[in-house]
Amino acid sequence: MNGAESLVHTLLAGDVDVCFTNPGTSEMHFVAALDKIDGMRCVLCLFEGVASGAADGYARMAGKPASTLLHLGPGLGNALANLHNAKKARSPIVNIVGEHATYHIQYNTPLTSDIEGIARPVSAWVKTTQEAAAVGADGAEAIAAARAAPGQVATLILPANTAWGDGGLVGQVSDAAEPEAVADQTVDKAAELLLGGPAPLLILGADALFEEPLAIAGDIAMATGCAVLAEGMNKRLQRGAGRFLADRIPYPVAKATSLLAPYRSVVLVGARPPAAFFAYPETPSLIAHPDAEMFELARPDQDCVGTLRALADALGAKRGAAKLQEASRPPRPTGPITPDTIAAAIGALLPENAIVVDESITTGRGFLPITAGAPPHDWLQNRGGSIGLGLPMATGAAVACPDRKVVCLESDGSGMYCVQSLWTQAREGLDVTTLLFANRSYNILKGELANVGAGNPGPRANDMLTLDRPDIDWVEIASGMGVEAERVDSADALCRAFERGLAHEGPNLIEVIV
Repeated sequence: MNGAESLVHTLLAGDVDVCFTNPGTSEMHFVAALDKIDGMRCVLCLFEGVASGAADGYARMAGKPASTLLHLGPGLGNALANLHNAKKARSPIVNIVGEHATYHIQYNTPLTSDIEGIARPVSAWVKTTQEAAAVGADGAEAIAAARAAPGQVATLILPANTAWGDGGLVGQVSDAAEPEAVADQTVDKAAELLLGGPAPLLILGADALFEEPLAIAGDIAMATGCAVLAEGMNKRLQRGAGRFLADRIPYPVAKATSLLAPYRSVVLVGARPPAAFFAYPETPSLIAHPDAEMFELARPDQDCVGTLRALADALGAKRGAAKLQEASRPPRPTGPITPDTIAAAIGALLPENAIVVDESITTGRGFLPITAGAPPHDWLQNRGGSIGLGLPMATGAAVACPDRKVVCLESDGSGMYCVQSLWTQAREGLDVTTLLFANRSYNILKGELANVGAGNPGPRANDMLTLDRPDIDWVEIASGMGVEAERVDSADALCRAFERGLAHEGPNLIEVIV
């Protein structure tokens, strides 16, 4: 058994059975091992950012890591933006990067680079294997690192000669450690704040946004009168009819500051103190009231669900008391395309158990209130803020959950970053319906230009914010990659196209002219 074969066997032993790949010469023995050994689903991606973004989406929905296969330092560099997003979302990923043979690096050939240096900013664990006999053990260590609560990126660098060298051994994969429990006295302090503190608020993040912990948070709210909010950007929010509704903290600073202004006792579970996405002149970075007391009850790497249970017990909260979201759908919209009519179309037609991948940026800021009463569904966001994640994340989510409909809400500017995802969706027959919002601009930047006090855009600035001359033809792009596509310019047409897309098995795209 060579080193590459030992790594594949080790990954499978650690329940890592999907690999999003974009390989090159140094990875050919690993490619051969993937072909030789049964059990690994290999998903080819035409750009490394698609592979890393898909691995993020897969991890969020499967609750376990996928692996990537990237080619040397430049390939890893192409994947970095979506690895950054995965790091911020705390998604477990085993990131495998090929390297030149150890004896070849000294010659500094064109693709030689500092792969460890490139990997460290987005990885919690980085290691370069030195010999074939160590590949399996290093792979097992990478899996354990990726699965460490609440999830993280582990990068294993595989020199070519360690992959082709004989003497490979299958690594022993340890069981995933349970997340750290929160001390009783910390729970008691949080209970005191929620009961006796002025204007209490519970902010949830990380794994506290699934159905069970949200329901417990609702019970706590009934027992204490506290408000409950979700972080503004989160990795996976379970919502819809029959679930407890936790509104997100909005992106615009003025709205967020106004929403948080009444609260003085803020308890954080898997969340950080709320801060503005960017710094703005004459605007504070922290957006809660300056007199608010922030108390971190549980870090994201701690047992957030168990902590909420313990808090409910400490408060004597009655289980099942939470007021859950009632089932309600808006009427099918008619008339022109607007953000509100788009939201109404989604709310009216979203199927039960759908996975919504949301990178709609400005168009989608008002989608959540109108879709709150739709059938139960999961809502995924770009937590790291590096744009271009929507299409790849939908791809990975569809691989993880082939029995669920994935609805991708994507903007035209962001969609162009990893447009190659459509080809992978077509090749794999993934059940993804993409609503592509074509306002033909980086619309968010027009608002940001004003927010930072840079003034109104002149002709040259405006050219850097618009996506015209020529207009991007998304129907042609999608069709050229094997994805059925159509264009709509009215709310009625959007509803009809969305219905067709949801009924269609496999990928399809609807270009929505905004």
